[in-house]
This record gives sequence, structure tokens and C-alpha cells, in this order.
Amino acid sequence: MRIEGETAFVLHARPWRETSLLVEVLSEGHGRLGLVARGVGSPKRQVLRAALQPLQHIRFDAVLAGELAQLRGAEALDSAPRLCGQVQLAAFYLNELVLRLAPRQDPLPDLFDAYARTRAALVEGGSLAWTLRRFERDLLGALGVGFELDVDGDGEPVDPAARYRLDPEHGARRLLSDRGHGERNAAATGRALLALAADVQPDAEDLASLRLPLRAVLAHHLGPRPLASWEMAGQLQRLGRGAG
Repeated sequence: MRIEGETAFVLHARPWRETSLLVEVLSEGHGRLGLVARGVGSPKRQVLRAALQPLQHIRFDAVLAGELAQLRGAEALDSAPRLCGQVQLAAFYLNELVLRLAPRQDPLPDLFDAYARTRAALVEGGSLAWTLRRFERDLLGALGVGFELDVDGDGEPVDPAARYRLDPEHGARRLLSDRGHGERNAAATGRALLALAADVQPDAEDLASLRLPLRAVLAHHLGPRPLASWEMAGQLQRLGRGAG
């Protein structure tokens, strides 16, 4: 099958054989695709190689046959974001999530749109935590495994004054008041869930409460192998504490 004039975002590229690349993209009309880019190691094809860097927005032509497509040509549609530090790690996390969770050759227009919005938000700045929590919410929804955030698993409205754990299969579950301190700290506030449902950034404390519950849901769908970006973030955090 020929693919012509398809827009996509590059998720990952790695050397393949002597002069080629194996490129993973999130495309607008075909979902996640694996592309074989042959001969891009030659000096005459440096422009093409530059267009196949992670985060790059491209338009490409390819021939799809089986699991992988043979790339016929690609052009950059803008300049790939130049990120550093925590924002660069966040972009790596973004790409890793899509690579691990999005099935190949399954069109997911909502995920494509969410990725485009998040990529732009990383460039614009603002709250990195809020940008990532929104993407995690949108990713789960696009994959069909999300759930309502303003009602609990029993259909009751979320209480802004309560705390909730997120069950991957059943949604928000209210914690009883006698739960241990550690379990409460790993639960989201009702205010945070309602804010995420309404797409309104909560205050810093409520926003922070979303990280671990959403990570637990993602970990359930990822299976036993954790994300490399999670491990990298943990290492950086430990190094930061040691330096302090």
C-alpha cells in the first residue's frame, strides 16, 4: 500500500544495518508506523537524515508492506524543538509512552492531536507537570482505556475534599478516612481530579497529587517492564538530593 503526503511526528530513530535507519513515527492517518529509511548515512542524504530526528514534524511518502514501511521520501515541516534539562526528559517520556502503548498501524487521530498540543506546550514553557498530566489523560482516552474523572467508579460525583486512588479497570476509588498516611499521599485529591476533568490547572499541591495515581494506571497498561524515562527521572532526583 502506498502512503503519500502523510504527516507525522518522529518518535525514535536508530541505526539499521550500515547506512540505514529504523524510524518510528506517529502518523496522522495510519497511527504508529515503523519506517525503514535506506541509505541515509550517505553525505548526499543529510537533509533527509536531519528530518528524521525525534520530535520532528514531517511529511513523508512510503510503501507499506507487512510490519514495516519502506520510506520513499520525507521533508521537515518545521524545526525540531531544541529542548534541554527536564523538558528534554519530558519529551523523551512522551515519545516512550507512545512507543510502548500505541499499537502499530492503528489510526488514533485524538492521540495525534494530543501529541501535537503537548509538543507545542513543551516549547512554549509553563507548568511541565500540568503538560504531562494532560497528555497522560489524553493518551489513556485515545487508547480507549481512560475513565471519567469527575465521577468515581460507582458513578458518584467526585468529592473535592476527599482523596482517590485510580483503579485502571474501574476508575476513581475513594479512600476511607482511616487509611495510612502513605496510601493517602499516593492518592489524588478530589479537587485535582475535577480540575483535570475540566482541563483547568489546579494549584501546585493538588497538581502534584495526580502524578503517582496516573503513573499507577500507566504502569498497569505497560506491564512489568518500566519506562526508561521513569528510571532516569528517579536517578536525577536521587542525584539532586545527594548534591543538596
